[in-house]
Amino acid sequence: MGKVNAFLQRKNIIFSAKRYGIDALGAMAQGLFCTLLVGTILNTIGQQFGVAFLNKVIVTLKSGDNEIAYTVGGLASAMVGPGIAVAIGLALNAPGLVLFSLIPVGFAANAIGGAGGPLAVYFVAIAATECGKLVSKETKIDILVTPIVSILVGIGLSCLIAEPIGTAAKSVGTAVMWATDLQPFFMGILVSVIIGIALTLPISSAAICAAFGLTGLAGGAAVAGCCAHMIGFAVMSFKENRWGGLVAQGIGTSMLQMPNLVKNPRCWIPPVVASAITGPLATCLFKLQMNGAPVSSGMGTCGLVGQIGVYTGWVNDVASGAKAAITAMDWVGMVLICFVLPAIISLIVCELMRKLNWIKDGDLKLNL
Repeated sequence: MGKVNAFLQRKNIIFSAKRYGIDALGAMAQGLFCTLLVGTILNTIGQQFGVAFLNKVIVTLKSGDNEIAYTVGGLASAMVGPGIAVAIGLALNAPGLVLFSLIPVGFAANAIGGAGGPLAVYFVAIAATECGKLVSKETKIDILVTPIVSILVGIGLSCLIAEPIGTAAKSVGTAVMWATDLQPFFMGILVSVIIGIALTLPISSAAICAAFGLTGLAGGAAVAGCCAHMIGFAVMSFKENRWGGLVAQGIGTSMLQMPNLVKNPRCWIPPVVASAITGPLATCLFKLQMNGAPVSSGMGTCGLVGQIGVYTGWVNDVASGAKAAITAMDWVGMVLICFVLPAIISLIVCELMRKLNWIKDGDLKLNL
């Protein structure tokens, strides 16, 4: 057993919740962002501002009797599988040959996984990476052995588990969205609070939303929860962190507060309360829906990606005839849910907690 452990250590294969549940999941979100999300944003910019280059068909691929035309954004979005796989491989410190072999592996897992493709890529990429690392530089023909093992393991595993994982992920996401449509008040609270907390924890709320395809009202509740935490922490800690902290948390990430939350978990109460309020307001009053890319549901105000996703959904709905037009009420709802209410609610609750001495001066100070 000692020899096995020594071999795994030499290969930098570490079985831990941090490596697979935090590092790999965080990398998955980055892969999603650089492909699917950026592609969606580019397409939206091209369509709304009439940018000819972004609307131009770059390449057309034939599939049987069908032809698929790709714009710049379309090409970026089509690479979501390889993007996730390579990002995960990088997070797991994959050697070069393993890393590059993950490109076809990610494409296969995402294609076979269907609507739940991103989650399938997550599991397959981890397995292919670790198997590739096992044989890397162990033979004199490494340039052949390592890519062959990585690709065969990855694509073989994709054929076995990608479709079931994709189906299961889609079913879970569908169930959450169905429950939110059926019980928008209670599910609005639940989804908003859970996804908001996930955004602040060192895991990826964006990857979670993408994995389960959270859109519609459930996606809107997720956006509300993420915004409640990002804007909430940014505003309630303004006293300690000033403008730098406002920007870093408000359009960056509330994850910066994790060290402070470990020291004083009570600091989490204001944004959680805000998310519990704005979630059902989003689902019941404003009918805020995320009909853009599911990954946007878990981004909140990070680079305003959540808001761009909501707007993209509006545009798509108008184009398909599902929505007559983008109304003033739509804009009012998004501004209130994403910015105004999280700031006001979190600040009020935080000030009450400061008076109770539950939150003290310096408790929310960031090392910027």
